[in-house]
Amino acid sequence: MDKHTQTRWAEQFRRFAALECPQDPLYVAICQAVAEQPELLALMVHAPATQAKPNLLLAALHERVLAGIKHPLAGYYPSVGGTRLPDEELPALLQDFARSQAAELTIHMQTRGTQTNEIGRCAILWPALQQIATMNGKPDLALFDLGSSAGLNLGVDAYHYRYLTHDASFCLGADPQPQRPSIDCRLLGELLLPAAGRWRLSHRLGADPAPIDIYDAAATRWLAACLWPHDLVRAQRLQQALTQARQSQHALQQADDCLALLEAWLRKLPAQVQPVLFNSWVLAYFEPAALAEFRQRVASLQRQYGLIWLSAEAPALRPSGLALPNLARNATASTLWTLQWADGDATRQVALAWSHPHGAWLQWLGLQPTTAAD
Repeated sequence: MDKHTQTRWAEQFRRFAALECPQDPLYVAICQAVAEQPELLALMVHAPATQAKPNLLLAALHERVLAGIKHPLAGYYPSVGGTRLPDEELPALLQDFARSQAAELTIHMQTRGTQTNEIGRCAILWPALQQIATMNGKPDLALFDLGSSAGLNLGVDAYHYRYLTHDASFCLGADPQPQRPSIDCRLLGELLLPAAGRWRLSHRLGADPAPIDIYDAAATRWLAACLWPHDLVRAQRLQQALTQARQSQHALQQADDCLALLEAWLRKLPAQVQPVLFNSWVLAYFEPAALAEFRQRVASLQRQYGLIWLSAEAPALRPSGLALPNLARNATASTLWTLQWADGDATRQVALAWSHPHGAWLQWLGLQPTTAAD
């Protein structure tokens, strides 16, 4: 690794510590330690360009800890019962651990992706699907989850949601049960949904270039490794969702071209079903040219099959021409949820909601569509 690349990666890890994981003291300390150690930074050269991000190395290290490797570094990880706070010994222990696990870490960097499959986002997906069900008067929905990882978002209608305001709460989704995933979501403002009748997911399919096998212990451990080590609530929720997925057995397919699979699926759907394409934190991994082609192909599917596109991504990846809506003053680190659908030769688009990337809070915007030229 040349000096320029080393400096660039060091800055990325420092930025990640400051902006992406300030709530996790362990990851802040690890990022700062990696930024100072060329040997650790050199692991990043093994990652494909679309996955070369600090959180990939963090997940690779975490996976080795979750795998039960006996090393003092594990004492810092709450996810395995560690209680030790970051201290001056951590950088040296981190380097020693990385050296002992160099072969496995290299393989992870070469072959893995940061597939969090965070079901907390379903606290926004559930009301979004209710909104969609009322748009065309079609209560039967067909959900296609693109970049579905283990397909856990396909179980959106099987989870329980509790929305918290400053002085009250209300619930949506399935009834609470001891082993059912229950998701708390802080509501900023009001959640004004149309008075809709019952809706259901009559068809669902997950597609991913590298889907997670929910019956594979190593594969599901990788999902757990992609979570922050301090967040034990999310870790428990993940295990409950995996249990639910094994019981439900929703269809999940490997596809190098997910849109080709989507088109084949759309051709077989009954006319009374409303198809919905859903993606969450997927578009950031596209190269610019590939993303432009992806948008064009989705637009064609919208016109041909009446597809509605629900996208939960970084604000910069919103549809072209869509104004950025106001964000509540006390909200940070946000995901913008947008809807797009065809209306003749035009495309209708709307900013539906702001949310925390993992669904911890929701600012509902509702339907205020604009029109983009086709």
